[in-house]
Amino acid sequence: MKVLLTSTSFQDTPGSHQTLLDAQGFELVKLRGPLKESVMLDVIDSFDGIICGDDEITRAVIEKGAKSKLQIISKYGIGLDKIDVSAAKEFGILVTNCPGVNNVTVAEHVFALLLSYSKNIIAEHNYIQGQNWKRLIGREIFDKTIGIVGLGNIGKEVAKRALAFGLKVIVFDKFIDESFASKHAIKTVTHIDDLLKLSDIITLHVSLNEGTRDLINIENVGLCKPEVIVINTARAGLISNGLIIKAIETKQFGAYLTDVLEEEPMVKDHPFLKYDNIIITPHIGSRTYESVIRQGTMAVENLLQNIKQSK
Repeated sequence: MKVLLTSTSFQDTPGSHQTLLDAQGFELVKLRGPLKESVMLDVIDSFDGIICGDDEITRAVIEKGAKSKLQIISKYGIGLDKIDVSAAKEFGILVTNCPGVNNVTVAEHVFALLLSYSKNIIAEHNYIQGQNWKRLIGREIFDKTIGIVGLGNIGKEVAKRALAFGLKVIVFDKFIDESFASKHAIKTVTHIDDLLKLSDIITLHVSLNEGTRDLINIENVGLCKPEVIVINTARAGLISNGLIIKAIETKQFGAYLTDVLEEEPMVKDHPFLKYDNIIITPHIGSRTYESVIRQGTMAVENLLQNIKQSK
């Protein structure tokens, strides 16, 4: 039984998830993802199963794997936008993911980004490192309105923390959990445009699909309050790079704080790097020790429950 592991978080974090996988006696091959389609095509026909990250698992990759011995794609994490799920279903390849494992971790990262920007933490650290005692003026987040796009598992954790900080919370989701919203006295809206109009801070927590791609776009971005802070720990395709840059330059966005980029790792001389009010972290929102253990364990268990052991 031969298994491919591409998740760097899984590989780089020692723990019980690694022990569990190692104990299975698989022929385990480790490659450092995210892997491009061309790399996947070169190797896919060697494996019975994959534990993957954000690798390009396209229709061509799946078809080639299915013609060989590929049985299962076990996603380490939640988002399936890099996997052609419809092709996998067509060719009889099972796809699993790990819902609910990184809710707290990502929610904490949202506030790490927000507070770092609002309190000038990064800029002040850089001044101090240069032995420059320069004191900037920050801003409170208390009593601001935060709009949460997507009230799923992560959105709910963000909402609870936002309320603890004294923020006013509004949410947009096509399928609102009314009991949660009522319990926490959260304002709900039925259209994203209403959220854009009301929010001082917008944070995105929806999956990327054809219905959510360019969710904030040229047609609705003008509805945002001037200098709104936008936080994206979900997927880059929810807002295009071009629109982000235009919104930053026109001060429609006061800041764009992101953990995700359209191409990862980040390309050299990325256009975002010229703007001090764009803060980028390298897709580490769920990369904590606790979360890696949870995600890694579930990804291995999903594999074990569904792979047919060859004799």
